[in-house]
Amino acid sequence: MKKPLFADLSLLFVTIIWGTTFVLVQNAIDFLEPFSFNGIRFLSAAILLILCLILFEKKQLKQLDVKIILSGSFLGFWLFLGYATQTIGLLTTTSSKAGFITGLNVVLVPLFSMILLKLFPSRNALFGVLTATIGLFLLTMTDVISLNQGDGFVFICAISFALQIIFTGKFSSKYPTLLLTVIQITTVAILSILSSFLFEDWKKSFNPDILLSQDVLIALVITSIFATAMAFLIQTNFQKYTSATRVALIFTMEPVVAAITGYFWANERLSYSALIGCFLIFAGMIFAELPVNKIPLFSKNKTLKDNAL
Repeated sequence: MKKPLFADLSLLFVTIIWGTTFVLVQNAIDFLEPFSFNGIRFLSAAILLILCLILFEKKQLKQLDVKIILSGSFLGFWLFLGYATQTIGLLTTTSSKAGFITGLNVVLVPLFSMILLKLFPSRNALFGVLTATIGLFLLTMTDVISLNQGDGFVFICAISFALQIIFTGKFSSKYPTLLLTVIQITTVAILSILSSFLFEDWKKSFNPDILLSQDVLIALVITSIFATAMAFLIQTNFQKYTSATRVALIFTMEPVVAAITGYFWANERLSYSALIGCFLIFAGMIFAELPVNKIPLFSKNKTLKDNAL
């Protein structure tokens, strides 16, 4: 199997993990506040990754220097800011609007790639982005009435996640995967814990009745191991073999998986527009994987151009 295809499949696996754990996180933050939850989640993941680093990849520690610390911290800052602003935004906006606005990073990634890195996506990738964006709208936007302050915070979240994707692609080919991931995850943990002390009732984090409750404990274990340590390690390792635009497209599958999971686990209903949206998001991802000449519109244009020459 070619590395780009295997990379895309691995990133799709990450997206499925995130989508299936969405319901778990929603249930957990009813008991443990978001910054506190993320602080414990990312700290646990960081400890797990550090142990893996010491036991299996100790030689990577020799490459620890100021540059990789700054690069990993830079990634961690954007990842933390994405989680933080999404949490703040959800206080005053709906989850459906937040889902759509967050998903707009699929548009922002190719735009920022062109501006910051001078990387231009292919025509089929752009066609996939357009298709997925329409699908995302149909899946998530059930209450298009007005925009508010919360929507602004969620848009900052979309920008942050877009930049995290772009710079992960840039740094992942320069530095050791596990070491870079450890620094990124540790940065998110530190910033989340500090935010918890500043903005939340941090004492709940030390309350065994809350921490050991079934919803919180299961969510922390699963998200720490699979949705954080494993997921970001896979992203950092495989993103070097694919483009940032394709990564953003693959990640638009998260609300699709979350919607399907919610249907089976939380008895949430899926409207016809949501089902069409799911199909369009999947189609957009497939378009990005196809060679340009496999899309009829582009193939026809290419033929006309060749005839003109």
